[in-house]
Amino acid sequence: MFFSKKPAKMPSKGEALPGRDTPIPTADVHFVNGRPLDAEKPEGFEEIVLGMGCFWGVERIFWQMDGVWLTQAGYAGGETPNPTYEETCTGLTGHTEVVRVIYDPAKVTTGDILKAFWEGHDPTQGMRQGNDVGTQYRSAIFATNEEQLKIAASTRDIYNKALIEAGRGDITTEIGMLDQFYHAEDYHQQYLAKNPNGYCGIGGTGVSCPMPTGVSA
Repeated sequence: MFFSKKPAKMPSKGEALPGRDTPIPTADVHFVNGRPLDAEKPEGFEEIVLGMGCFWGVERIFWQMDGVWLTQAGYAGGETPNPTYEETCTGLTGHTEVVRVIYDPAKVTTGDILKAFWEGHDPTQGMRQGNDVGTQYRSAIFATNEEQLKIAASTRDIYNKALIEAGRGDITTEIGMLDQFYHAEDYHQQYLAKNPNGYCGIGGTGVSCPMPTGVSA
């Protein structure tokens, strides 16, 4: 990645880049586990899409979790269809860098996934993560079912209280239902497995996320 100096604001209506009708090229298989990146979600598995800043480090957090079946770097939360990385970097697509996580809830719960999400970055920074500044670095949870939304909201409220007690600010994480996930280019997929010494801007606050009653983690 690189340190961005572009305006950290969402594009106004009509400003978003036009994009394209067809998906951009990407890798065929997951570099770490060999599964096809376009594989259908197995029956009983769940999918959630998470933005925590630079997707290189974010993806590694989740492919290393037991019970996570597939991860994929991409873009979500904006207007431009099938954006490229360069377009997303302009701030004129509205997308944030995200990781698509498909997981087996019998092995890793939504609570487990979201605990790793909250503790793996600083969700109080608005349109940035550390030195990475811009709309593409904003914190986001894009759910694919109502139960995920409920857990996202309850864990946010509890973690917000813990952060304030620790002297941090309020959480700025965007939470909503997934509209569309667009995959990123080949070289972004499992980047830190291909480049072990590559840039990783991921860093948490050091504040633990207590889990709500009834939500395992």
